[in-house]
Amino acid sequence: MAQTSFNQSDVPIRLFESDAMEFFTHVHPAVVVVIWAPVAVFFLAQAVIDRPAGMGMAYIPVGFLLGLLIWTLIEYSLHRFVFHFPARSPRLQRLVYLFHGIHHQQPQCKTRLVMPPVVSIPLALLFYGLFQLLVDELLGLPQWLGPLFSGFVVGYLGYDLIHYAVHHFRMNRGFLKSLKRHHMLHHFKTPGQRFGVSSPLWDIVFGTKPADNSL
Repeated sequence: MAQTSFNQSDVPIRLFESDAMEFFTHVHPAVVVVIWAPVAVFFLAQAVIDRPAGMGMAYIPVGFLLGLLIWTLIEYSLHRFVFHFPARSPRLQRLVYLFHGIHHQQPQCKTRLVMPPVVSIPLALLFYGLFQLLVDELLGLPQWLGPLFSGFVVGYLGYDLIHYAVHHFRMNRGFLKSLKRHHMLHHFKTPGQRFGVSSPLWDIVFGTKPADNSL
């Protein structure tokens, strides 16, 4: 995505003529907590309740952490290859703008910092189906599905909340300060690099984290 001119207005840029469609482009960060925290708890509790007789519980935290790790890779991949897709046709350019370009043009808009449920719910269903196909059907390990998906959902929830926080909260020390700097550099210096939001891990792995950390 090319460097975008920034709009610092408190008034959100309108995306649709329809008031109904415009409504669904705005979401408060509390909404994602209300929707996804119970989902994560449900799948983790189900994993504990449905644990096969005689099997230890070690796979549950391992599966949960693996789900978190998988989310960080999905987050990086979506941000790099979908949200920053180098579209050429006007229709694709418009789609990329709706998904992410608007955020680069107006990065401080508070109601467009977390993923709207009209997007996140279908994506969650898609990924759950993929998890079920791989873990249950192909690998024959249905007991791993709950902790994996719970960790995945918590990873997504953390991503949305961290994204909101790095744009609107002061982070003066430690890991959160480094995350804020990493993301601000993505916005204001290297929009074609530094794609991780909740973690710089995959930027390091895939070479999209430059050494220069000065704004």
